[in-house]
Amino acid sequence: MNTYTTSSSAQHPRRPSLPERRISRRLSALSNVERGQNRAPAGSTEHELTEEIEKIKRYEDFTTIDWVQDAAREQIRRRTRRKENAGFFERDGHLGWRRRLRDSYDAGQAWIVVTLVGATIGLNAAFLNIVTEWLSDVKLGYCTTAFYLNEDFCCWGEDTCDDWHRWTPLWPVNYFLYFVFSIIFALSSASLVKAYAPYAAGSGISEIKCIIAGFVMKGFLGFWTLLIKSICLPLAIASGLSVGKEGPSVHYAVCTGNVISKFFDKYKRNAAKTREILSACAAAGVAVAFGSPIGGVLFSLEEMSSYFPLKTMWRSYFCALVATAVLAAMNPFRTGQLVMFEVRYDRSWHFFETIFFIFIGIFGGLYGAFVMKWNLRAQSFRKKYLSKYAILEATLLAAGTAILCYPNMFLRIDMTEAMEKLFLECEGGHDYDGLCEAKNRWSMVLSLLYATILRTFLVIISYGCKVPAGIFVPSMAIGASFGRMIGILVQALHEAFPHAKFFAACQPDVPCITPGTYAFLGAAAALSGIMHITVSVVVIMFELTGALTYILPTMIVVGVTKAVSERFGKGGIADRMIWFNGFPFLDNKEEHTFGVPVSQVMTSEVTSLPSAGLNLRTLESILSQNRYQGFPIVEDRTSKALIGYIGRTELIYAIDRAKKEGFISPNANCFFTQPDSTAVRTPTTAAPPVTFDAIESSTGQQSVDFSRFIDPTPLTVHPRLPLETVMELFKKLGPRVILVDYRGRLAGLVTVKDCLKFQFKVEAHETTRDDSTLDERHERLWGIISRLADWVADKVMSVSGGRIKLSGLPARARGPAGILHSDTTDPRDHFSPIPASHYAILDGTEDEDHSVELQNR
Repeated sequence: MNTYTTSSSAQHPRRPSLPERRISRRLSALSNVERGQNRAPAGSTEHELTEEIEKIKRYEDFTTIDWVQDAAREQIRRRTRRKENAGFFERDGHLGWRRRLRDSYDAGQAWIVVTLVGATIGLNAAFLNIVTEWLSDVKLGYCTTAFYLNEDFCCWGEDTCDDWHRWTPLWPVNYFLYFVFSIIFALSSASLVKAYAPYAAGSGISEIKCIIAGFVMKGFLGFWTLLIKSICLPLAIASGLSVGKEGPSVHYAVCTGNVISKFFDKYKRNAAKTREILSACAAAGVAVAFGSPIGGVLFSLEEMSSYFPLKTMWRSYFCALVATAVLAAMNPFRTGQLVMFEVRYDRSWHFFETIFFIFIGIFGGLYGAFVMKWNLRAQSFRKKYLSKYAILEATLLAAGTAILCYPNMFLRIDMTEAMEKLFLECEGGHDYDGLCEAKNRWSMVLSLLYATILRTFLVIISYGCKVPAGIFVPSMAIGASFGRMIGILVQALHEAFPHAKFFAACQPDVPCITPGTYAFLGAAAALSGIMHITVSVVVIMFELTGALTYILPTMIVVGVTKAVSERFGKGGIADRMIWFNGFPFLDNKEEHTFGVPVSQVMTSEVTSLPSAGLNLRTLESILSQNRYQGFPIVEDRTSKALIGYIGRTELIYAIDRAKKEGFISPNANCFFTQPDSTAVRTPTTAAPPVTFDAIESSTGQQSVDFSRFIDPTPLTVHPRLPLETVMELFKKLGPRVILVDYRGRLAGLVTVKDCLKFQFKVEAHETTRDDSTLDERHERLWGIISRLADWVADKVMSVSGGRIKLSGLPARARGPAGILHSDTTDPRDHFSPIPASHYAILDGTEDEDHSVELQNR
C-alpha cells in the first residue's frame, strides 16, 4: 500500500527506485512546494496523507470516533477538492459541463443511497414476514394444495378450510411435533449465529445507539451479520421463543445501510455522512416493522440518535417512505396490511373508561420496571455461567417454551397473530376459539391471565439468549393479553350493572365496551414501559389503527406509563443494556448534578511526549508498554507546557513508514515541532516539512520530524470547569479526549470513560446494595442446574447402555457436588460439529479485555 510519512532533514535528494516511482509521481506536488516553486498543492498532499491514515483507522475496533477531528478532516477534503478542480472544470469563468455533472452526482449521492437502502429494507422485510409466517404455521400443520403456503394463504377466502390439516388427528402427536419443530428451529438459529456471525444475536438496538454516537464495533454492521440475521430471525421467531423481530429489524436495516453506503466514496471516508444514513436506516427498520413511517422517524429521533439535525430527519423520512412503499407493493399478507396486527376501530370510547385506561398505564410502567430489573439479573447469570453454552441454552429455552405454551391458545400461536386476534372487535365474525362468547368469559380471563404471567417470565429469561431476539412484540403481546383481560372484565361489569350511573354514557342496544381497544392500549403501555419512549409509541399506534378517536386514550395511557416508569429509574431496556455492557455512551436525555470540578475526575498521571529529546527506540518502547489512544505533546516533561496532541494511529503510521524506508537509525532523535522552533504551527500555515521520500538513504540520518502529525489545537479546559459542562462538551461536540491545562501547563486529561466511571461511582454510593447475596443465589441456581444436567446425562447414559453420552466432561471439569465447570471442553460439541468461531465477543469471552468495558486509561 502506498503511504505517506513524516518529514526529516536530508542532505542529498534520493533517486526513487522502480517500485517507488508511483509514490514519487503522487508526491511531485509536494516536492514543488519544498523547492518553493508552488504552495498550492500542499493541501492536496496533506489531504492524501490524511486519507492514508483514515484507511488504517477505519479498521480499529472498539474505539470511539473523534467527531471534532472528523469535521476538520471533511473541511480539508472540501478545500482540497476545490483547489484540485480549480481551472480544470472551469472555462472562461463558467463552470464546465463535467463540473456540473460531477457536482450534481455528488449532491445526489445521499438520495441515491437512501433510495437503494429503503428499497432493500422493504424487500427484506417482506421476505422475512412471509418466511416467518410459514415457519410458524408449519409447526401446527400443513396445506394439502401447496406445502409452501401458510394457513392464511391456504384458506384464502374460505369460511371453513378443508385444505389445511393438522399433522395428525392425535393431540399428543401434534404436541410432540410442535415440540420437535421448536427445538429444530432454535438449534438451527443458534448454531448459525454461533458459527458465522455472533453479532447477529440479540436485538442490536443498544449497540447501534453507541455506533451512531461514534463507538466503532468492527463487523457489527457487516454483510455476514446482515445475512445471518436475516436467515436466523425467522427461525428464532418460529421456534416459539418469547422474542420478537421488530427490534432486530432495526439491526438488519442499519446493516443494509452500512453495506450499501460503503460502495459510495462519499460515505466510505466520512463517518459523519455514514451516521446520517444509519439514523435513516433505523427509522426505516421501525417503519417496516410496524407499518409506521412517521413513527419510525420519531423513534430514530427519540431513541436512537444522539445527533439528529433537520437534514437527517428529512432523509430518515424519505428512507422510511421508500421502505414502507416497497413493503406495501410486495403486500406480504395479501390483505393490504403492512403488518399482521393492523386493525381499524369504528366505535368511540367513553369518558368513564379513563379510569381503566389509567390502570392499564400503571401496569405498563410496573411491567417495564419489573422486566428490566429481573432481565438484567438473568443477563448477569447468563454472562457468568452460560456464555459457553449458548446453543444448548437457546435449544432448552425453546423446548421449555414449547412445553409450557402449547396448551394455551394465546401462547401456542405466533405473537403477532395473537395480537391480531386480541385487537379485533367481537362484531363482524371476528371470534377466535370462543374469545367473544359470553359463556367462555371467565375461562378466557384465566387463560389471558396465565398467558400474561407466563409470557412475562419467558421474556425475562429469553431476551438476551444468543439468537436474533427483540423485546418489542413480546412486550406488546403481554400488554395486549392483559388489556384484553381488563376489557372483558369491564364488559362483564357493564352487563351486570347496565343501568348504573357509572355507565350512563352508554347508548342502549349498542355495544358499550370494546375489549379489543383495551388490548390495543395495553400493547402501547407495555411497549412504552419497556423502552421508555412516548411520542413515537403514540404515533406508531395511531398509524396501526388509523383512528384519530383513540389518540387521546393512547396519550393518557403512555403518559401514565412514563410517569410510573420514571419512579423506578431512567432509561429503557436499551439504555440499561448499554450500562450493563459498559459501552462508552453518554445519553443526551440524562441530566447530571455532581457539583465537582473536572480535576476530580481527570487522569492526572498522563504519559506525555516531549517535543524533543526522545529517540525512536524509546518512542517504540512507550507504544509497546501501553494501549493509550493518543499522547499529549509537551515542551518538556519538567515545564509540561502543552503544545499539542498526537493520536496513536498517526504515530504508529509515521514510525512504520520510516522503517519501510530503512534508513532511520533506532537512536534517531524525534521532534514533534519544527527543529528550529518550538512554536506551535498549524499544517495550513506552517511551511511543509521535508518528507521521507526526500531523505538520503544514509547511515548518518539521526533525526525525524513528526510535527505534521500532531493536532496543534486540541480541545482543552480549565481544571475548575464543572464536570457537567465537560460532559456536555462530550455530548455536543463528540471529542475522543479533552485535555486539562492550567496556565498553559498540562494538568491531565479526561475521556468519556472517566466521566462514566465517576457517574457509576456516585450512583453506586447513592444506592448502596450488597451484591454478595445475589452472587450466592446465582451460585445456588448454577449448582441446581449443574446437578440436574448431571442427573439427566446419567439417566440417558444408563437407558442407552452407554451409547449416548450427553456430558462427556473430564473429571477435572467437575467441582464439588458434581457441579459442572466449563474449562476448555464445550458440551455443544457433542450435539453438533460446529467449529469454534473466530469472533470472541459473544462466545463466552465477554470478560476479556476488548476495550469495551470501562477500564482505567
